[in-house]
Amino acid sequence: MDLFDYMRETAMENESPLASRMRPTTLDEVVGQQHIIGKDKLLYRAIKADKLSSIIFYGPPGTGKTTLAKVIAHTTSAEFCQLNATTAGKKDMEEVVKGAKDRLGMYRKKTILFVDEIHRFNKGQQDYLLPFVEDGTLVLIGATTENPYFEVNGALLSRSVIFELKPLEKEDIRLLLRRAVQDEKKGLGAYRAVLDEDAEEFLADISGGDARAALNALELGVLSTKPAGDGRIHITLETASECIQKRAVRYDKTGDQHYDTISAFIKSMRGSDPDAAIFYLAKMLCAGEDIKFIARRIMICAAEDVGNADPDALVVAVSAAQAVERLGMPEARIPLAQAASYVACAPKSNAAYLAIDRAMEMVAKQKTTVPAHLQDAHYKGSANLGRGIGYKYAHDFPNHYVEQQYLPDEIKDARFYLPTENGYEKKIRDYLTLLGKSPAS
Repeated sequence: MDLFDYMRETAMENESPLASRMRPTTLDEVVGQQHIIGKDKLLYRAIKADKLSSIIFYGPPGTGKTTLAKVIAHTTSAEFCQLNATTAGKKDMEEVVKGAKDRLGMYRKKTILFVDEIHRFNKGQQDYLLPFVEDGTLVLIGATTENPYFEVNGALLSRSVIFELKPLEKEDIRLLLRRAVQDEKKGLGAYRAVLDEDAEEFLADISGGDARAALNALELGVLSTKPAGDGRIHITLETASECIQKRAVRYDKTGDQHYDTISAFIKSMRGSDPDAAIFYLAKMLCAGEDIKFIARRIMICAAEDVGNADPDALVVAVSAAQAVERLGMPEARIPLAQAASYVACAPKSNAAYLAIDRAMEMVAKQKTTVPAHLQDAHYKGSANLGRGIGYKYAHDFPNHYVEQQYLPDEIKDARFYLPTENGYEKKIRDYLTLLGKSPAS
């Protein structure tokens, strides 16, 4: 590298975005992703030993794919080359391959090729790399936000180890923000900035595990805010929300706002107000509430407050909960909204909920015995003990029903389930009346 190249590279480093400047150069500086770079994990050992095979990093933006590639660049003794699949052409690839062949032939030195956005390479470009990966001319590191099993050549996949990166935890983002504020060499330490705790919490929460988004917002806040009277730049919650273009929702997930909002959400669904239910759902989502927690509350409401007045309500709620786990945010908001609005608009009955509570109360205070004709008779000698004698099999009778006693003698006249006149439960009530089972409360 000549003096001009050195000066240009230094200038680019100084002018590059904060997220780029703060990238770690060693494995020990990397935050998060311990499931693949913990000290007992394969990738950590391979990087430390400089024994990498071809790998593909797959995960959402801002989770450290390029960061890990840069760490490898600083760690390996191999030549490190980088291409971006959105701009690289055949000529660029040919130059990398030629240099790799020369280094391998003359110096026995390996070449690592990092291809960012590798899913952007078309089939022909991916096929071009294949023989050089196969014969060891290149060690390929690909990075992609798309599922590699859909977007990357199967032959390349079979020769690579795939590592899936997860969105960073909120505490990981908070640690990166604090590092950036304090670091005087690569970060914003020279600005003597102060990041308020609620602003830090907001940025860590709203960034959704994307370190780049959080650091970009922090940098914008520091560079665009004038120093206060004490000479320091204060990044408040209001400043943070402006910098990430999302209004801060004041919501303490362990305090009153959490409990008050979820209470209002459930009561709105119970009270058949879909607009209010959707509003409180939106408030929780914007504040970063746990989507699985919300899904659980909808399922409970569907069973407790809708019940058999519309049995499909629980089906919709459970399906939404499964969708939420598979989709994640932001798409999870859609099945959550569908389920919340369905439960809110469904006819209501808490008869099943009251029935189980009545029955459990009875079990707690009343000793009972299963009637002999209902007891298990599937073993030799059961008849000698009087088990199952006199039981009438319902399907042997007209309309698949025959009157007989099912409750224990001690509580044979008890009534627990008292269906209402609402929705489908009216049909249940009418059917029980037809059978002479008096569902009246």
